[in-house]
Amino acid sequence: MVKQKEETDQLSLTFGALADPTRRAILARLSKGEASVTELAEPFAMSMPAITKHLKVLEKAGLITRGKEAQWRPCQLKAGPLQEANNWIDQYRKFWEERFDRLDEYLKQLQANDKKETGE
Repeated sequence: MVKQKEETDQLSLTFGALADPTRRAILARLSKGEASVTELAEPFAMSMPAITKHLKVLEKAGLITRGKEAQWRPCQLKAGPLQEANNWIDQYRKFWEERFDRLDEYLKQLQANDKKETGE
């Protein structure tokens, strides 16, 4: 029971972090390689403290790490929580795929019945 609570908490942190488009854009940038806070802030019309708040949310969710190399503070993507979220979503993808397969079969049966009734 404890493990599920930990997973749920991690999922909540991950999905909470992903809920914001600025944070998703930051993650997309970091998927291309590490970047400084200044580099991450460039495309956004917001203050450095606002960017820092976004980075703290991402860091708390375990989606990024922030290093410290002299004056440069590189940020790096950590994909582990994204994989966990993907695994959770995948359970529901399978559910919907099965539903769509059954719907497809049903529609094929209806079409076959229609052809029989119209004599085609």
